[in-house]
Amino acid sequence: MAKIVKMVAQRFALGLLTLLIVSMIISAGVELLPGDLAEAILGQGATPETVAAFRKEVGLDVSAPVRYVNWLGGILQGDFGTSLATKREISELIGVRFKNTLFLAALAAVISVPLAVTLGVLAALYRNSLYDRLVNMVTLTSISFPEFFVAYILILFLSVNASIFPSIANVSPDLGFWEHVYRIILPALVLTLVVVAHMMRMTRAAIINLLASPYIEMAMLKGIKRGRIITHHALPNALSPIINVIVINLAYLVVGVVVVEVVFVYPGLGQLFVDSVSKRDIPVVQASCLIFAATYILLNLTADILAIISNPRLMHPK
Repeated sequence: MAKIVKMVAQRFALGLLTLLIVSMIISAGVELLPGDLAEAILGQGATPETVAAFRKEVGLDVSAPVRYVNWLGGILQGDFGTSLATKREISELIGVRFKNTLFLAALAAVISVPLAVTLGVLAALYRNSLYDRLVNMVTLTSISFPEFFVAYILILFLSVNASIFPSIANVSPDLGFWEHVYRIILPALVLTLVVVAHMMRMTRAAIINLLASPYIEMAMLKGIKRGRIITHHALPNALSPIINVIVINLAYLVVGVVVVEVVFVYPGLGQLFVDSVSKRDIPVVQASCLIFAATYILLNLTADILAIISNPRLMHPK
C-alpha cells in the first residue's frame, strides 16, 4: 500500500510540474499572436490615449514575465480573471460550458467504451474471420476521415435526409436529461466513431497476445470453451493496456471536442475557445487552454495509476 501511495504522489508531482510547463507554453503562445490586442479590440479608430488606457486596464503595460506571474498567481487563488469581451468573470463563463463538454464526453464514453471492448473481445475470439476483417475495416475507415467530415456525413443522412436527430446541438440548462441526450446524440456518435477503433484494436491485440501464454494453452487442453477462456482468463490479465488506452481516449473525448462542438454549434468549452480566439479574448483563451491541459494531464495520470494497479508487475520494472 505504501508503494502505491508513493507512486501516486510521484505521478501527481510530475503532473503539477508538467502543468506548470504547459502554462508557460500557453502564455508564450499568446504573446506570439500577431497584432496588437488593444487595437484589435478597440478598433483602428481608437485614439492613442484610449489604447494606452485600455492597455493599462488589462495589464498590457507591463512586461510579459510580469503578466505571466500575475496570471499564475490569480490562477493559484482560483481567480481566472475577467473576460475582455463580455466583462464577466471567466470562472462563471467557463463553468457552464465545461459542464456541457463533460456531459458530451460522458455520453460518448458510455456508448464507445462498452462497444469497443465488446468488438475487441469478439474480434479476438473470431480472429482472422470475416467478422474480424469487417470490423477492422469499418473502424479504421471511420478513424481515417477527419472529424468534421464524419460529422457532416452523419448530419446529411441522419438529420437532413432521415430527420431523426437535430443537426444543431442547441441545449439549455432547463432541458430534461433525455431531451439533452437526444439533442447531442449526433456529436456523441461522431466522437464514438473516432475513438472506438483505438480501444477496439488495443483490446483485440492485448487478448491475442495472451492467447499464446502457457496457462491459456493449458486451459484449451482441458477443453474449456474458447469464449470462456477469453472472458475469464485472458481479458482480466489484459486489463492494464486496455485501461490505459480507454482512459487516454477519454481524455481525447474531453480535449478533442473543439471541432465537433464548432460543427454542431454546441455550447461547450471548445466552442467558447474558438469564439474567444476570434474575439481576441485572451484571458478566456488562456483559461480554456489551461483547463484542457489540466484535464488531459489528470486523465493521463489516472491511466498510468490504474494500469499499474491492475498489473502490479509494473510497480517493479526490470
